[in-house]
Amino acid sequence: MKPFAFVLIFSVLFVSNTCSEVAQKKDPELLQCFHLCRQQQAYSESEKSECREMCRQYIKEKHRRGGACDTKVGETEKEGDEYPYVFEEKHFTSVVKSALGEIQLLQKFNHSLLKAIENFRLTVLVANPRAFFVPVHWDADSVIFVAHGKGTISLVRSEKRESLNVRCGDILRIPSGTTVYLINRDNNEKLVIIKLLQPVFTPGVAETFFGVGKESFFKAFSDELLQAAFKTESSRLHKMFEGSGEPIIEASEEQIRALSDHEEGGIWPFSESKGTINLFEQKPVKSNDYGELREVSPKEHRQLEDIDIGLAFINITKGGMENPFFNSKSINIGVVNKGEGYFEMACPHLSSGSSSRGTPISYRNVNAHVKRGSVYIVPPGHPVITVASKDQNLELLVFQINARDNKRFPLAGKNNIWKQIEKEAKELAFGSPWREVDEVVGKEDEDWFMKGPSQIHQEKQGGGAYIRMKTE
Repeated sequence: MKPFAFVLIFSVLFVSNTCSEVAQKKDPELLQCFHLCRQQQAYSESEKSECREMCRQYIKEKHRRGGACDTKVGETEKEGDEYPYVFEEKHFTSVVKSALGEIQLLQKFNHSLLKAIENFRLTVLVANPRAFFVPVHWDADSVIFVAHGKGTISLVRSEKRESLNVRCGDILRIPSGTTVYLINRDNNEKLVIIKLLQPVFTPGVAETFFGVGKESFFKAFSDELLQAAFKTESSRLHKMFEGSGEPIIEASEEQIRALSDHEEGGIWPFSESKGTINLFEQKPVKSNDYGELREVSPKEHRQLEDIDIGLAFINITKGGMENPFFNSKSINIGVVNKGEGYFEMACPHLSSGSSSRGTPISYRNVNAHVKRGSVYIVPPGHPVITVASKDQNLELLVFQINARDNKRFPLAGKNNIWKQIEKEAKELAFGSPWREVDEVVGKEDEDWFMKGPSQIHQEKQGGGAYIRMKTE
């Protein structure tokens, strides 16, 4: 079964039918799903049959749980949710937690609308000053971003160890199976790391393997085999591998100095590429008084090329907004690093009404207030607008999946796509003289970031139109 084609089918099929309509024997949504399966020319007959069966299961499951009627954005993994694009603090689980730090894991992207990213997991690591995280490895490739503070990360394979001093803005790719340990080398500030994991064995499941501590994986082996492997008595082995018993330990000043005695950034240990890329040192792709966009693409950086993941950092000035746009290929996973704001996104669905011309496609407004720690998903092709609150900047870290050769298409502003259309096509499409169309689509002269509703409202308080800032 071709997963991306099926995601596209279901992007169209999530509709706002009432529960009674879903229960109809000849569900128009089911018929439309069958039609879309037949239209997939790249499918073999067996794949079309599998597609139709998945349509039946989808309708059956939706009917069983009473339909997905008017669910709220943000309640993302409960059965019945239509638009699972926003995650908040309640959707994270602490997998490691102590007075010295914490590792939080975001729930799975297991909704049918998120199948294209179901094999990714997001974690946030917070290390208090002088915290040391014991050696661990994962069955997943990972990309980390240092969101706050500074630390030292050590990467170990059988052939070598490389230690890298990292600071705010650094990006590092860690291959699956690499043993990792780290320390917060600051006496005052917390170290915060955001990590995107791509499991290599079970889709959507990244297993953690602790070599040392009360949960050490060595405890799973028989004493006989351990004694043979290490040529040491089992009692001594158990005591040694249990260590302090905790996954996070407080280090002394002397230990911190010894562990962090390295150059900033270090050297990438398993290739010829530089160890870290600092996102804040990249030249802005877009920048004006209303915001700034910096980006690291897999096309330009070898560490990210084979996993096809890029990263972007967006800082929208308070009261400003990002140009309405859509991505050609990339799936964006946005994490709010600082500030507050909101976003609106146009999502396709089928109208519940019927007509002689078939069931028409329309678009639903998906919107949510976002704040520090919020995570939201923007699929490719989906037009989106992001706005900072009137009181503070909105800082976003964006993981871009399928980033290679992705293009952003602006829908407003200085270089929007409507300006490229011939005047005859404008008149046919818009039903207005092309000069009138150009007066509208060419009015905004900012390139990517622009004044938001609250800024425009402040300018017009003395009269003129009132634009209300929309929040949840």
